[in-house]
Amino acid sequence: MLSNPNEEEKLDPRIKRTRILILQAFESLLAEKGFESISVQDIATKADINRGTFYLHFPDKHALLDYSVAHLFRQEIEKRTLNACHYTPENLKNLILVVCEFHGHIHGGCAQPHEQFESLTERTIKSILFELLSYWLKQTGTKIQTDLPATVATWSIYGLASYYGHLKKRPALDKFVDEALPLVAVNLEQFA
Repeated sequence: MLSNPNEEEKLDPRIKRTRILILQAFESLLAEKGFESISVQDIATKADINRGTFYLHFPDKHALLDYSVAHLFRQEIEKRTLNACHYTPENLKNLILVVCEFHGHIHGGCAQPHEQFESLTERTIKSILFELLSYWLKQTGTKIQTDLPATVATWSIYGLASYYGHLKKRPALDKFVDEALPLVAVNLEQFA
């Protein structure tokens, strides 16, 4: 299973409410003015908290972005129960679909996508992807080292999602994923 500590469930309800307020304020500000233009004070004001309260939860807006993306991406994976299954070509197909959809959502929800925003979200998504793919491959009971195939698949999947997101004229997502699947699966066939 993916390492998603259930620390959220153990938190005091007041802390949970404050985090929700911070996340909602952050998402709203992202849609309004983009990551680079947002300050911690903007987030605190929008969430109706003081800056000190913000810093009790997050060291800076970059940590908040990382937390937000990881939280939302894990939710998408869990919604499709990809975190509780094993490697199959069908599960891989669903994972590519999730990453493409999530990439489009996260970048579409930012008013002014910026290079720093894109690189921070990419790092977070790839980290979770690698963790999930490594988990899947290790479940096969293979004696083969899984880090390299998981790395190649992670970069391939994220690259395909980024490519799809930047296409001016996009084919239907299902069609794109069907075409992309063999390109990623060839690296993982030894684990099927």
